[in-house]
Amino acid sequence: MRLLIVGGGGREHALALAFAADDPHHQIYVAPGNPGTATAATNLDISADDIDRLVDAADAYAIDLIVVGPEVPLALGLADRLRGEGRAVFGPGASGARIEASKAFAKEVMQAAGVPTARSAVFTDAAAALRYIDLVPEPLVVKASGLAAGKGAIVCNSRDEARQAVKAMLADHLFGDAGTVVVIEAFLAGEELSVLAITNGRDVQLLPAAQDHKRLLEGDHGPNTGGMGAYSPVSIATAAVLARIRDEVLLPTLDELARRNAPYRGVLYAGIMLRPDGTPNVVEFNCRLGDPEAQVVIPLVGPGLVALLDAAARGEPLPRVDVRDGAAVTTILAAAGYPDAPARGAVISIPEDLDPGVTVYHAGTRRRDDGALVTNGGRVLAVTAVAETFATARAASLAAAERISFDGKQFRRDIGWREAERARTS
Repeated sequence: MRLLIVGGGGREHALALAFAADDPHHQIYVAPGNPGTATAATNLDISADDIDRLVDAADAYAIDLIVVGPEVPLALGLADRLRGEGRAVFGPGASGARIEASKAFAKEVMQAAGVPTARSAVFTDAAAALRYIDLVPEPLVVKASGLAAGKGAIVCNSRDEARQAVKAMLADHLFGDAGTVVVIEAFLAGEELSVLAITNGRDVQLLPAAQDHKRLLEGDHGPNTGGMGAYSPVSIATAAVLARIRDEVLLPTLDELARRNAPYRGVLYAGIMLRPDGTPNVVEFNCRLGDPEAQVVIPLVGPGLVALLDAAARGEPLPRVDVRDGAAVTTILAAAGYPDAPARGAVISIPEDLDPGVTVYHAGTRRRDDGALVTNGGRVLAVTAVAETFATARAASLAAAERISFDGKQFRRDIGWREAERARTS
């Protein structure tokens, strides 16, 4: 098949390597790609949000299947344009992508579908939001409704912190247009799961559950980021828990989207807070594969991933894919200054003798004219290890992360700490 992956991060590198392994005869293109994807595919110098040029590229290269990685082109209607020209696209149209692009819309959908989620209210006026904060228990979570690169949710332990967050979004425009509408919701205690469901709009096939680490610093401290690491599978995501998420969250949401004339083909990502009593509550929906979750989930999926995504894109019955035994852990290496002001241009050194179970996915990298690999974004590399056990994968990911070097490198050494604690106490 002739495949086009839209995007240029670690998720897209993981997809490119998986597609190449699926069948060496696939012709794979990535737009814009990065130095990592260039080893498995042909990079096209087209921005992921340049809708017109992407549509032209699909025609020029006679693409059979387009897989859209990031959320922004989906929200801009890339899938709609391509489907309008008869192309198979893995990713929802703009109406379905609102499930991520508007947290306010997602809350409406969940309420209509009876999907369990935190109590919330939506505001565009700061004064009204501040009055609401005075009436509800703390702690609270204040969220920018729009797309904020995974950084638009602020957990507020007190009303004062919630007031500051509201003012930052609605008065100081911390997140620009993404924060002109805010969602204030009750804080949910529990443990988070990332559940990725491949769907043709009616049926779902769940990929292995993952857990990511949003905070910059060890012990889950510091500012929110796009994700500092992840692991999969997660032991608390039992078959019974995943069945509840499928039946109480995913399928009702797809039904409600269809009722709203927003048919959905692609991946529906449910960020779940698993309460201590086992009840799954939705924290957020994403309209694409998570990053860094993709870097631990995709390596665990057996042959047939392309066929699965292609069937979903065409609205056909979903073929089964096997899940490999073992576990995957990824450690994100971030640039100095991330997440607020990441530095660029630091030279990266990746040893050639890393553990054979380790794959280094490129995210924020580029090649200088002299061929040197340098940092070019906040999250630079995703260091993923696959092994027979979680403990072995965790140790291999950390060891490789420590050996890779660039000035100002930031990373967490405690990825998967909850899983490790469960193993110690079991």
